Amino acid sequence: MKKVLIICAAGMSSSMMAAKTTQWFEENGKDIFMDAVSATEGQKMIENSDFDLFLVSPQTKMYYAKLKAAGERAGKPVVEIPPQAYVPIPSGIEKMADLVMNELPS
Repeated sequence: MKKVLIICAAGMSSSMMAAKTTQWFEENGKDIFMDAVSATEGQKMIENSDFDLFLVSPQTKMYYAKLKAAGERAGKPVVEIPPQAYVPIPSGIEKMADLVMNELPS
């Protein structure tokens, strides 16, 4: 199973996006799990967790450079989420799923 973590301001909206996108993956036969944490936990998670991909929410793009650098040190991809992939409606969830599938290391 591949694991993806969204890094968000407080982790509330991203938790909903993670749950809805995980459900989309399950319904479409993909073995991908998503979760979310707040920006204050993001760097620690990049450095110490077993997630395969880290996504930075639009609300926390000001931390992207710092998180990307942590990802480079840890050898893990860190990617910005475009705003259109961060909307908890079917089209936003599909865009989020596409982003994940395109960015997940094989």
